[in-house]
Amino acid sequence: MKQSKRHQEIIDLVKTQGYVSTDDLVERFNVSPQTIRRDLNELAEDNKIRRHHGGATIPSSSVNTSYSTRKVMQLAEKDNIAQAMVAHIPDGATLFIDIGTTPEAVARALLDHNDLRIVTNNLNVASILTGKDDFRVILAGGEVRNRDGGMVGEATLDFISQFRLDFGILGISGIDLDGSLLDFDYHEVRVKQAIIENSRCVMLGVDHTKFGRNAMVNLGDISQIDMLFTDHTPPEELAKRLAEHETHIEIIC
Repeated sequence: MKQSKRHQEIIDLVKTQGYVSTDDLVERFNVSPQTIRRDLNELAEDNKIRRHHGGATIPSSSVNTSYSTRKVMQLAEKDNIAQAMVAHIPDGATLFIDIGTTPEAVARALLDHNDLRIVTNNLNVASILTGKDDFRVILAGGEVRNRDGGMVGEATLDFISQFRLDFGILGISGIDLDGSLLDFDYHEVRVKQAIIENSRCVMLGVDHTKFGRNAMVNLGDISQIDMLFTDHTPPEELAKRLAEHETHIEIIC
């Protein structure tokens, strides 16, 4: 493949996924790691991507990939992660379910459970779960975001803060290698923080494209997560942070 065509495909992948790793690009294009590193350095110099340890991200950390695109990205991985997460949730449990495509996969995976009580700020999650007669679904009030059916704002934050539940199911836009949890929307982040504070066990499901991905709002730290579910081994620096905090991690291949 010509370098110009490979460069364009790399740009397209970064725009679609938000983050791509050097290893994935080496495998995809069947070239040496040195070639990919040179490609990434050249693209970063032209401000087409943002170079990151072990890969590359979108040049802007202020705008997320569109919901319609995220909804079809890493589908099998998200479903597998969701199945692993719900295996830890017993019948009769109470839980928060957050905004995001991975939490929506968790909602679908929960349909084989019984007698759950769910609080959510996600219209899509509520729609999925109301098909079960023995589920009690409580939808947070607030402003509805047209782009993804998420509920955000002061009313949502106040509503979530009234509860203390067994599990908090979170999605996230990115995890920095130092363990910072990152997202794009300040109002959404405040709701996520409330879910963390009011859950006895916080469960985070992420596919590997979220490792090292940039986003502008700092939600918190990986130490606040009790259980992490992913499809690839995290980068060494992040894995070290997880081990330091004795975070339960499951890698679903």
